[in-house]
Amino acid sequence: MLDKLQSIYERYNEINEQLSDMAVISDQEKYKKLMKENKQLTPIVEKYLEYKKVVDSNAEAKELLDSQLDPDFKEIVEAEYLETKELIAKYEEEIKILLLPKDPNDDKNVIVEIRGGAGGEEAALFAHSLYRMYSMYAEAKGYKCEILSLNETELGGIKEISFSIEGEGAYSRLKFESGVHRVQRVPETESSGRIHTSTVTVAVLPEVDEVEVDINPADLIIETHRSSGAGGQHVNKTESAIRIIHVPTNTIVDCQDERSQYKNKERAMKILRSKIYESMESERNAQIASERKSQVGTGDRSERIRTYNFPQGRVTDHRIGLTLYKILAVMDGDLDELIDALITSDQAEKLKSGEAE
Repeated sequence: MLDKLQSIYERYNEINEQLSDMAVISDQEKYKKLMKENKQLTPIVEKYLEYKKVVDSNAEAKELLDSQLDPDFKEIVEAEYLETKELIAKYEEEIKILLLPKDPNDDKNVIVEIRGGAGGEEAALFAHSLYRMYSMYAEAKGYKCEILSLNETELGGIKEISFSIEGEGAYSRLKFESGVHRVQRVPETESSGRIHTSTVTVAVLPEVDEVEVDINPADLIIETHRSSGAGGQHVNKTESAIRIIHVPTNTIVDCQDERSQYKNKERAMKILRSKIYESMESERNAQIASERKSQVGTGDRSERIRTYNFPQGRVTDHRIGLTLYKILAVMDGDLDELIDALITSDQAEKLKSGEAE
């Protein structure tokens, strides 16, 4: 580990030298690439320098303890020796986590798709609640949230919605939300007060650009149709809605939220690229996922990942066995405690499987 850290430190210094070179500064592409690498290495280097400082202090304290010391001074040195010893162990664990292979998608924006599942109108209403939850979380994080495609019900529920969330590290924070979300509550339409169980599926896709996914225009079937919908969604009299079918993968994307045919096509292509990319990534990661016990990070949508129980006021994430009794706060976008716990669990699994070595 120390050899790896020293190598990273040397690379970090090399990058900083290059970043002050006028030839590099004038080459925008190279400059941006180096700045990105610098940003990725900075937290590791900072922790490594702290670690080295503590290791040196510990060695000095140990050397002093091996010599003849005044009893009062010896007590101070012993305290420093024990404190630095604890810090060394702490920093070593933190460094191991920092050295874990970085998910190349972590810094990307995301496209979130929410669909009502089992439960009819109640599922559609909960799909709307989840959209509200994620949009409030995005707002709290300073992310930008934009609807790409929306299909509403007459009662204000959502059959399906696609929306983008743009912001630094958006995918790293939201990638574990993919899966089946279950809700247990008394629907507003239920007169007898019985608790209903409904499900909603959530998919979180990293947003990708044209360079990362090459789509042959000859593989596409592009159809236009009139927008349709309820609950305040405009019904367009012109054929501005776009449906794109990617023939090789039979991936279908429908976008009708904009009045402009051009904008709908642009948004549909954005979603299509992300779906095809996710399919490619899923194949690549299938073996890794199968070797890990935890479902965290696999994005397996067939699994029920979380239950929102309104009568008991609790939210339970089944992958890590975490239950929080603050359902109203969670539904208002207070997701950090859940997300942090999922990230910690994922890191623990990776450390256990030796991915940092």
